[in-house]
Amino acid sequence: MRVDSVAVARAGLIALLLGVTTSAAGAVPEWLRAQAAVTIPTQDPKTNAVVLYDETVATAAPNGRVHYLQRRAIRILRADGEGWGMLRVNFDDQTRITNLRAWSLPEGTKPFEVTQKQAIETALFGVENGELVSDLRTLVLAIPAAVPGSVIGYEWEQDELPYLPLTNWNFQETIPVLKSRFALKLPPGWGYRTSWLNHPAVEPMALAQNQWQWSIDNLPAVRIEAAMPPWRKIAGHMSLELVKDTDAGKQSMGWADLANWYSNLARGRQDATPEIRQKVAELTGGKATTLDKMNALARFVQTDIRYVAIELGIGGFQPHSAAQTFLHRYGDCKDKATLLASMLRVIGIESHYVLVNTERGAVNDQTAPNLAFDHVILAIVLPEDVKDGSLLAVERHQTLGSLLYFDPTQSFTPLGRVDGSMQASHVLLVTPNGGELMRLPQLASSASYVRRNAQLKLNARGDLSGDLQDVRTGDAAAIARYGLRLATQDSERIQPVEHLLADSITNFSLQRASVVNLRVIDQPFEWRYSFEAPGYAKITGDLMMVRPWVLGSYSSGLLETKDPRQHSVEFDGPALNGDTFEIELPDGYVVDALPAPTNIDIGFLSYQSKTEVAGRKIRFVRTLEVKQLAVPAASAQQLKQFYRSVYSDERRVAVLKRAGT
Repeated sequence: MRVDSVAVARAGLIALLLGVTTSAAGAVPEWLRAQAAVTIPTQDPKTNAVVLYDETVATAAPNGRVHYLQRRAIRILRADGEGWGMLRVNFDDQTRITNLRAWSLPEGTKPFEVTQKQAIETALFGVENGELVSDLRTLVLAIPAAVPGSVIGYEWEQDELPYLPLTNWNFQETIPVLKSRFALKLPPGWGYRTSWLNHPAVEPMALAQNQWQWSIDNLPAVRIEAAMPPWRKIAGHMSLELVKDTDAGKQSMGWADLANWYSNLARGRQDATPEIRQKVAELTGGKATTLDKMNALARFVQTDIRYVAIELGIGGFQPHSAAQTFLHRYGDCKDKATLLASMLRVIGIESHYVLVNTERGAVNDQTAPNLAFDHVILAIVLPEDVKDGSLLAVERHQTLGSLLYFDPTQSFTPLGRVDGSMQASHVLLVTPNGGELMRLPQLASSASYVRRNAQLKLNARGDLSGDLQDVRTGDAAAIARYGLRLATQDSERIQPVEHLLADSITNFSLQRASVVNLRVIDQPFEWRYSFEAPGYAKITGDLMMVRPWVLGSYSSGLLETKDPRQHSVEFDGPALNGDTFEIELPDGYVVDALPAPTNIDIGFLSYQSKTEVAGRKIRFVRTLEVKQLAVPAASAQQLKQFYRSVYSDERRVAVLKRAGT
């Protein structure tokens, strides 16, 4: 393998400036030197790196605290694999890091060593707008000379006092893993239970009294693809529950136990103060119906309670009291849910927490009970007198009655709907007497749509002009409103229209545009605009070619790759989109030929289009329906052909000819 000597030299200079030391061969740990000598099997040319060795040793103490030792050796194969040289370790007050070291073994030069002293401590990565106060931190350690040909290795030790006696062994990665090991050391009187996902169960080897090791070799990489499920859902892993002998006769921890734990954590947090009761009376006074009152309370929590997460210690799971959130007018998702539950209870309506993982599929009915939830919404018990067609996210529970699911954190989703990304997800319903893993309802595709209606006119030069109305509901409306949430000028509010036109028409000018119902979330969102497109139609002699589809493509190049699809294709949510484009013919022209109609239905999606003559107009009508939320990999070729057919349909032309020719 060719070693990039320039990159190694550059890394050495940077390391020197940062105070990184070169390491004597004897200072490199034996486990890492042994792995650096391993010859890796032939890999796919696109493989960026390979995990040579991965080891986790979990040692539990009688008080429930667990000490982890993590070791990993990686050989970098391509420049795109250099990111593996950036080590990030999360920690908080419950998970203290006691030791962190890393090495780089580039070929042809001395090894480098970095320690925790060279690490940078920072806030948690990926928090939007910084609206998070948390004791969860990240140590970032840059390993020098992480270039093709190098072997990097690191180890860290971490003490954790888990809230629940659960741990995981995530043995599969997005790059190949040659060897993965997990060792468990338990105190006398302790045992374990395991569950496996996406890999056959492996029996451990006994190392000593109350010590075991699991080993798996030659694990393939989980290939990352666009619009795939969460890759951790696909990767193999083992979940462990640690149990004392006194609990050995009990059943394994179930979802109901986890729900009980959360219910106890939130006990008393929904209690309403006089100030909350007064605000409820103010908001609901004069409202004619129970639903009107519910809407008023929901809107208050959505809009008047700013999203700010303060999550210290158990605060990452435990909601603040309704009183605190109301007083300070801010809180995170669980705080907002708690306040709304408190306010609803004042008017006699009960509700229950629903724990959600916002990556659909990250939790499912095959997953061992765990705390892999990053969001909280509410299941509102609907009173018998509340029946309304706008309440779509409703499901009948066998003991609780009709439950309306609602996310008070989503400022642009009205009461009665849930975001498409959460629909059909497995969630944990928490009730005072336990709880259960269940699925959120999937709304009808007609609940979310983009409908475009255009009245256009062609002139004899082939110029197209006219008016277009773009109406959106459901997820489509919420996404549009979210995109404009910071816009303060009209020019900013119409930028999405300009982008849409630019994606579909080569030459255009936007004449005027306006937004309707930007803040009125229980009504359809609209863009209304007029445009001109000089030279839209192409003239050849006595013929004029005009494309009936004007703008807004339904095709996709998602599957236009050389490699066969490995994972299912996931959609954001169900949808039923439609366009009607009417184009008035120019004087002196008549229709000579029209595109044939298209009708494609592959079960998961369907597409229909039709071009017809209506008096002196060409009318193009089409619909696209997303009926299911995922297309399995086995049907990827069918989906690819579907998109190709849509692409072809969007490029067909109607032929006009001069009258009398």
